[in-house]
Amino acid sequence: MAISDVMAAVNPKTTTTTSSTGTQATEDRFLKLLVTQMKNQDPLNPLDNAQVTSQMAQLSTVTGIEKLNTSLTSMSDSFQAAQALQAANMVGRNVLASGSVMALASGTAFAGMDLKGNADSVVVSVKDASGAVVRTLDLGAQKAGTVSFQWDGKNQSSVAQKDGTYTFDVVAKQGTEKVTADKLALSSVESVSITSTGVKLNVAGVGAVDATSVKQIF
Repeated sequence: MAISDVMAAVNPKTTTTTSSTGTQATEDRFLKLLVTQMKNQDPLNPLDNAQVTSQMAQLSTVTGIEKLNTSLTSMSDSFQAAQALQAANMVGRNVLASGSVMALASGTAFAGMDLKGNADSVVVSVKDASGAVVRTLDLGAQKAGTVSFQWDGKNQSSVAQKDGTYTFDVVAKQGTEKVTADKLALSSVESVSITSTGVKLNVAGVGAVDATSVKQIF
């Protein structure tokens, strides 16, 4: 079979308008190629049934993968839209999410941590805007998981501090071994964003965080 015959059949000189795209276009081109092969085959050495079957199987595989990709994209879009609708219900709610900020208001501030293991000693250091430690909180022994705590807004000398934004660090230990403690900030959800990486919650004083990273909702 001459290459020129195949190319002429697959890419005819006469141009026609067609609405076939994607999968349909692939099937059309394949069938033209197959018919051309059969028309120009050597009568003394015709195409083997196994060859035809193999080519049909290849087309089926390509078509199936394309349809699967289309279905997965559609499912992903629907899932993301559903996530956004659920996340919208969190606007105005307070959440514990990744962050080290503490907002002191009317002499009270809340925050938390995610302990990766049991700890027999958990100490929180509250810092002001300059990074100086204004208060140390001994939370004692805590079990693995999400731990929330409150600061009364006073320094180590029991003097009330000004309302504003503070930060904190956590040191957790089990015996002499350190226990990983991810810091969690407590703040309100201001809005929801849909990004290429998923649904994000825009948390006051913290910024955009993954909806999946929220540990508690208040």
